[in-house]
Amino acid sequence: MSALKSPQSRRLSRPLVRRATALAVAAGSVLAVSGTAVAHDRHPHGGTAHQAPYRVDTAQLATGLYQSAYSGRHHVLWATTAVGRPPVTQSRLLKVDPKSLKVKAAYTPPVTDQATGAVEAVYGVAVDDEHDTVWTTNTRNNSVAVYSQRTGKHLATLPSVAHAREIVVDKRHDLAWASGFGDGSVVAFDTRTFKEKKRVKVEGAGTAGLAVDTHTGTAYATDLTNDRIIAVSPYKTEPRFIPTGDAPIGIDLSADGRTAYTANQAAGTLSVVDLRKGTVTRTVTTGAGAISVAADHRSGRVFVANRGSGTTTVVDPKKGTVLADLATGPNPNHVTVRRGTAYVVDKSAAGADRVDSMHRISLTRSR
Repeated sequence: MSALKSPQSRRLSRPLVRRATALAVAAGSVLAVSGTAVAHDRHPHGGTAHQAPYRVDTAQLATGLYQSAYSGRHHVLWATTAVGRPPVTQSRLLKVDPKSLKVKAAYTPPVTDQATGAVEAVYGVAVDDEHDTVWTTNTRNNSVAVYSQRTGKHLATLPSVAHAREIVVDKRHDLAWASGFGDGSVVAFDTRTFKEKKRVKVEGAGTAGLAVDTHTGTAYATDLTNDRIIAVSPYKTEPRFIPTGDAPIGIDLSADGRTAYTANQAAGTLSVVDLRKGTVTRTVTTGAGAISVAADHRSGRVFVANRGSGTTTVVDPKKGTVLADLATGPNPNHVTVRRGTAYVVDKSAAGADRVDSMHRISLTRSR
């Protein structure tokens, strides 16, 4: 999702920096291949080391892209689109081939107002391969929804998640966690019955990004308003608060769940957070308007989408070095990673139809 509104407007003003898209999509084509982009390690104190070639492929996908999530069960990307402000009449849940970046199927959410044609627009997205479903946040409708992966059928709408922003699935504990930015809440639903299981509300919080540790069942939400992470355990009543960077909005976890990575929108940085000690161990500058982060559990690399600078930054979190700055602009909005390959949703609004793009980033050789 794009930058949120909050009382602290300095953190959420629309980024003014724009960078040209690195890859021009040829007229009439679906996929544009960039070839190889050679990037260098950027150390905190200057200097470079090692070359890392990355391949970036781009496809114009649809208007109004927001987020994507990967299904290993079906080997597809699920992406959300929503166009304009309420009443939103254009919104779709897309099934995308990750190899060709072509749309295989598109599903329209249910109509909520026959008079205006408004639909239950989808924004955030998560996949539950265990139960063969897709979960979405319906931000404008203060709800989340569930769809069938097999048919795209709308299965349920679950209300009372104020300005629902992000959603993540913990298949081990059969829970889907949603963030309610509107009232500082974190809400868990049973992925089998769709019943609400837990709700924690933190007064004055702006809950935005979400990640879940499937080992412990703990959900971690960024608090955009108060520069912290809110940790919510399904087994404890009170949340835990962990400091992080300036205006954290995106979050992901390391493979072992001991480290959190936050994309800090105001600072344009990535914070590396030791969750046991509750401290920031490294801060890495990535780019203006850092909005989304995804960790590759195979290599340990972390990808940060920077909406203001039009780039996606690849970081080695252990060394605190930048391995690559890749042009994925002008408005990268979300990044997800699957087995070493990153997929970046870009709100590029290209051409007369203002079509948004998806970039696929892959490492062309091992380091």
